[in-house]
Amino acid sequence: MQRGFGGSEISDVVHYAPRIVVPYKPRLVVFYAGDNDLNAGESPESVLRDYRSFVELVWRSLPETRIAFVSIKPSGSRWALVDKMRKANELIRAYSAQDPRLSYVDVFTPMLGPDGKPREELFVADRLHLSEQGYALWRQILLPVVSSR
Repeated sequence: MQRGFGGSEISDVVHYAPRIVVPYKPRLVVFYAGDNDLNAGESPESVLRDYRSFVELVWRSLPETRIAFVSIKPSGSRWALVDKMRKANELIRAYSAQDPRLSYVDVFTPMLGPDGKPREELFVADRLHLSEQGYALWRQILLPVVSSR
């Protein structure tokens, strides 16, 4: 069952998790957030702190649930934040490596072109939201994550 909403920050996800995650007892949560947090001025460390709060909240009720964090994506419209994106992604990757119920899914790297910048074809005109090609890439990357038991 799919549950989600756009435009959120991680604190919003934590707030709504008791209503949109826990009652459904998922075996796997695919988690994408953090991009808006950094854009709103949050630090990479606060992104990690808020993500840890989400994980702890879910595991209080559902200790066997796996959680896959989809890395913060690079985007042309927020390229000024790339260093913070990289730092937040690295903090969460390291945190996820500490528990087998957690995984880190890197979409950041495959979304970069040979020039080290976001691949324009993966985004719509606003250079923030994914295009059809962007979603196809994410599907390809996420399929093994959601298919594994």
